[in-house]
Amino acid sequence: MRRAGPGLLPTATALLALVLTGCTSAAGPDVPVRPSRTTRTPGTAPTATPSTPAARPRPVRIAVAGDVHFEGVLADRLRDPATALAPASRALAAADLAIVNLETSVGTGGSPEPGKRFVFSAGPAAFTALAAAGVDVATMANNHALDHGRSRLPSTLRAARSAREADPSLAVIGIGRDAAEAFRPAVSTIGGTVVATVAASVADEDPTADRTGQWAATGERPGTADAMDPGRLIATVRRAGREADVVVVYVHWGVQGERCPSPDQRSLASRLVGAGADVVVGTHAHRLQGDGRLGPAYVAYGLGNFAWYSPGTTGVLTLTVRPPRQRSGRAHVVRSEWWKARIGVDGLPSRLTGPAAASFAADRESLRACSGLDR
Repeated sequence: MRRAGPGLLPTATALLALVLTGCTSAAGPDVPVRPSRTTRTPGTAPTATPSTPAARPRPVRIAVAGDVHFEGVLADRLRDPATALAPASRALAAADLAIVNLETSVGTGGSPEPGKRFVFSAGPAAFTALAAAGVDVATMANNHALDHGRSRLPSTLRAARSAREADPSLAVIGIGRDAAEAFRPAVSTIGGTVVATVAASVADEDPTADRTGQWAATGERPGTADAMDPGRLIATVRRAGREADVVVVYVHWGVQGERCPSPDQRSLASRLVGAGADVVVGTHAHRLQGDGRLGPAYVAYGLGNFAWYSPGTTGVLTLTVRPPRQRSGRAHVVRSEWWKARIGVDGLPSRLTGPAAASFAADRESLRACSGLDR
């Protein structure tokens, strides 16, 4: 969050990001990795002065929200990207770190994927709009990032690079010129606490089962971070846990329209928590799903839509996370709070109050029960 007070330095460590993904070379020019204001030797963590006991790190506030695109009534808002999401930005900007899913192709060129029922497209200003709204990390590991095919992808990466140069605190993850770049975490340092954000998709493309994996990045092919086989995702989370104090995983998963998580979602969430994830969140159902505790971690199965062309209930989930005293320990979510909202006819969320807010809270309790999560 670029509006943090003194002592809050929400910056990224490019060298550490490379360590987390097992890379040995510098990031390419089109990969949006945040610059660092700290000096660190690759593979090492900051240490306290020997004569001074290490102070317990302060908790960090991480805000997560759902799907964002700029279709329909939202398209014209990109004419002024600085205010495109302004009515909905306060809850994001108030956190130390804000993460959303950008569910659209971005850039110029390419052509709509043939046979695809919904095709989303936005100009490069989409990244500027997210940064202006207080978003620190945007994942593009989803089933719409390549709606205009791989031929648009170089334009997407150039636009992300330009947005980073204009506002270095915005990171775009979950997409890249190969699998290593697509799975590379965003690494943010907040008051001395290192937060790694990992993104991946297990969603079908249209959805149509025979198209699954079509846009997956590989060792030789650009695309999105695909976790239909979750092995690489699990390994990335484990590496992140060894180098970062807090690990957040944002997954595009589940069944569209469903309010309760599928067995596959619940199984993958358990594996991610077991691998060291402290926070696991996701989208794809376009509905809010349950959130709560799963063992030592906090899981929000479905964040729903956030800025979208159809009305519906939404919100921003802000988690207060206490980092471990030692890197070998686990972070702990000490508080969760929702900015309760509903998407209006303008495509933007507005805050709920009174009976509507009470109904939102009751619905959260109901959805937690069907998700198998604890308070």
